[in-house]
Amino acid sequence: MSCPFVREPPIAEGARVIRIVFRIQRILRDRQDPLAQRDSVLIERYRFSREGIIYLTNLLDPHVKSTTHRSRALTTAQTVCIALRYFASGTFLYAVGDAENVDKSAVCRAIRKVYLALKHFLGAFVVFPSHLRPQVVKQGFFAIAGFPNVIGTIDCTHIAIKAPPGPNKGDFVNRKGVHSINVQMVCDSMCHITNVEAKWPGSVHDSRIFRESGLCTLFERGAYDGIHLGDRGYACRQYFMTPFPDPNPGPQTRYNAALARTRARIEMTFGQMKERFQCLKRLRVAPDRACDIIVACAVLHNIATIRKERTPVVEVQPDDDLQPVHLDQPSGRAARDRIVQHNFE
Repeated sequence: MSCPFVREPPIAEGARVIRIVFRIQRILRDRQDPLAQRDSVLIERYRFSREGIIYLTNLLDPHVKSTTHRSRALTTAQTVCIALRYFASGTFLYAVGDAENVDKSAVCRAIRKVYLALKHFLGAFVVFPSHLRPQVVKQGFFAIAGFPNVIGTIDCTHIAIKAPPGPNKGDFVNRKGVHSINVQMVCDSMCHITNVEAKWPGSVHDSRIFRESGLCTLFERGAYDGIHLGDRGYACRQYFMTPFPDPNPGPQTRYNAALARTRARIEMTFGQMKERFQCLKRLRVAPDRACDIIVACAVLHNIATIRKERTPVVEVQPDDDLQPVHLDQPSGRAARDRIVQHNFE
């Protein structure tokens, strides 16, 4: 009951004591400077040296910096390192948070900030046919096994994801029974990624991804002077060389051997990227976020390769025995025969 002699409502002394006793104090965690570690520790944790992390921090700062300094907000360097640690380890968010001394929700926000920021730089770091002149690219490929006029090697790789909800879940099941994103990439002779298509579910065939890509449209229009190398999962075209299915001893066998050695660059690129960024071995996120993370890792791979960061040691995996869903085009077979005649006889 209110008191007529007191303007403010009375507060029981017992309630005041209880409020004081159970008041929750704000605890601000002590976050160390990630760049204070030795270079060997930084490379092991984040896959980049100190100079590389500083470069990424300066590059991404306009896109990821906090808009406030209240409550000891994360710095740009801390945000970048949290995302790099997730990309490098592929572990659970709470494990990254425990390692970096931040909350799980802060880890999630930091990762999202960084991979969306890296997507802005896709056109700057992933350039077809390369950052170098086309003639330099062709010389680099020719030096591998004597295969002429090559401006890129192409293939698809599956990035496993958790089963997405909804009626389209079956679309993501690949031929091995795993939910995945089928990612098409092109690289040059130095394992720089020059083109990436990360939007197709795992059930889609490699050849369809290429046919519906912007890269195929450009080649059909004759925008580039050069050829691609692919495996048997693709149809042979005038600008797209594939192996002979049943090579005769001699020139055709030498052609197949040279193509396999040259095309191994794309397998090396896949291996380096998955070894450098372990999250690509299985992404526990929705398909749309998985595609964004894959693109971000492709940009980071090129930055690391251009800056000559430490390259992980990988073993080239054998190709999957894919059968083409379309027959080789006559112009493709004619172009392949000319290459054999002029270079491998």
